[in-house]
Amino acid sequence: MISIRTYDESDAESVGRLIADTYGEFNLDFASPEEKAKLLGPFQFARSMDEADRLAIARAIRASIVFVAEDEGEIVGVLRGRKERIQSLFVRGGYHRRGIGGQLVERCEEECIRQGAEIIKVASTLLAVPFYLVMGYKRTTGIRNGWSFEGTGLRYQPMKKKVSVISQALKVTP
Repeated sequence: MISIRTYDESDAESVGRLIADTYGEFNLDFASPEEKAKLLGPFQFARSMDEADRLAIARAIRASIVFVAEDEGEIVGVLRGRKERIQSLFVRGGYHRRGIGGQLVERCEEECIRQGAEIIKVASTLLAVPFYLVMGYKRTTGIRNGWSFEGTGLRYQPMKKKVSVISQALKVTP
């Protein structure tokens, strides 16, 4: 059974590996090995035992909102965000299309609303655009070229969702 919970710093190793694996597999197939390493940043060292690498990964994961999805003790999804923004969402490949990403986004939206957000933005990878459309997000501009850590060339679609109506409903509900 999948459970969603708040991230704990002790999850950093598992989350780092999840991000490295899923980011590389689903979003970086266009990149040369050198560019892929730049785009992965500290996550390229997700299997390193070096303490400096582990600390860099833990720092990269930190955000004001971080939730993980667990299946029988294994972390299979992670969402990082802050008020009004989803920064990243990763779900292990074998767990795609099982509602985990949706549960993580809904949990993040609830937290953003609690913090007073009326709009939530995301720079969606092209692979994830259909997912975010189903979740109620709308494209805001055309596709853009972005960066990740020291790498460039990552194409993304800016999107946003108005949550003020939801926000008002939550304020009224006891």
